[in-house]
Amino acid sequence: MKAPAAAAAAVGNRAGGVDPSIPRFKCQECHRALVVVGVDSFADKLPAQATSAHASSVHGSIMGASRMDNSYVVLSKQNKSHGHGIPPRPPSAAAPHIEPNQPTRAMEGSYIVLPPAAASIYKTSTSEGGGAQLPPPSINSSSLLPGNSFHSNVTVLKRAFEIATSQTQVEQPMCLDCMRLLSDKMDKEIEDVNADIKAYEVCLQHLEQESHTVLSDAGFQKEKLKIEEEEKKLNAAIEEAEKQYSEISSEMKDLEIKSKEFEELEERDAILAKIEVSQVHLELLKRTNVLNDAFYISHDGVIGTINNFRLGRLPNVQVEWDEINAAWGQAALLLHTMAQYFTPKFEYRIKIHPMGSYPRVTDIHKNTYELFGPVNLFWSTRFDKAMTWFLTCLQDFAEFAISLDKENNVPPEKSLKLPYKIDGDKVGSHTIFLSFNKVENWTKALKYTLCNLKWVLYWFIGNTSFAQPSGSLCAAQSSKR
Repeated sequence: MKAPAAAAAAVGNRAGGVDPSIPRFKCQECHRALVVVGVDSFADKLPAQATSAHASSVHGSIMGASRMDNSYVVLSKQNKSHGHGIPPRPPSAAAPHIEPNQPTRAMEGSYIVLPPAAASIYKTSTSEGGGAQLPPPSINSSSLLPGNSFHSNVTVLKRAFEIATSQTQVEQPMCLDCMRLLSDKMDKEIEDVNADIKAYEVCLQHLEQESHTVLSDAGFQKEKLKIEEEEKKLNAAIEEAEKQYSEISSEMKDLEIKSKEFEELEERDAILAKIEVSQVHLELLKRTNVLNDAFYISHDGVIGTINNFRLGRLPNVQVEWDEINAAWGQAALLLHTMAQYFTPKFEYRIKIHPMGSYPRVTDIHKNTYELFGPVNLFWSTRFDKAMTWFLTCLQDFAEFAISLDKENNVPPEKSLKLPYKIDGDKVGSHTIFLSFNKVENWTKALKYTLCNLKWVLYWFIGNTSFAQPSGSLCAAQSSKR
């Protein structure tokens, strides 16, 4: 018997391809085309007297597959009757009626693709081509007419696929590869079903072997009462749980309300705290005096300083007159600012003229003196008078401050009191004159003058609603005396 590929090639060579009018079958799984081939090649070999019953009713059809293992049936010329165990062809698969006067052709052999389960029923005996032999049914010779036989046989083939589909519950036709996969899948399912059946049988045996105790009416009533009591207990427990849930829900709502109130209180307290901090900061700002920052009075050893300018000199510490003049200018500006603030209440009879590093002082007689150097250390009358009138102006302002404290009923212990007494040209026990004086004593008198000026500044800040600065140069110097 010819291989299917050779038959298909012969048809392609003779007819230039497959007849487009031939129905196309596809595998229902992989959807590959299954082409019906071999019609012309077999028709050419049929003799004219091929009217005998040796012809097959179904003409060679193959499904595009690589091998024809056990899924095809050969319809041989030698088998003229049904073999043992082979089912008869269904009536719907019979060849259609053909006019008797049409020429017929005999076929050497034909085969049809069937699923393995359907093909297995034909394995009764082997014959040529290695397939099971199926005797062809008796067909009228007119069924092999070249005009209608192939299409009629295709109709039979389609009907065979329909029967196979209804019997196997699997869409037909199928290629061999898909058929093998389906067969393996069905074998696995059969094994699973058999395993389930065995498990059910074992369970059934166990159930049959178990002893069943039949309750009496009294026992049944007892069990029923027991179940009813348990049901009542469960209902009571459910009611209690619902009651507790209701109480807890109510408590949760109360807690949520309290939590919101607490959050509001926290926010309010936070706002109040911020307000309090802001108020304290505001008070600090209100009590801040620019004079305290603008005129920083301190000391550098035994030399007094104002804004880091040294006022005075020592034999071993030579201070330039430019620095001394700058210090006098800062001191004059501070005293003038405080005196001017209380004018006209304060009788500003001695005028201080702050002019940077060149300050001047005007006495009560309208005489003006220079409060800056350099000067002759042995004869500096104008410079000495300027410093003396500066001390007099400072003394006048201190007396005005003391009188103001008395008016405001300030206790004597809290009233202004200069740490170093001013008497004419002397402050403490040292004269402020530079002429015919030791540099050390002159420098110490200047330091005492700055200390008194700082105490007056403290009083000024306290009486103008400003905070008192920290530190006390004068107190430190008083402890050294």
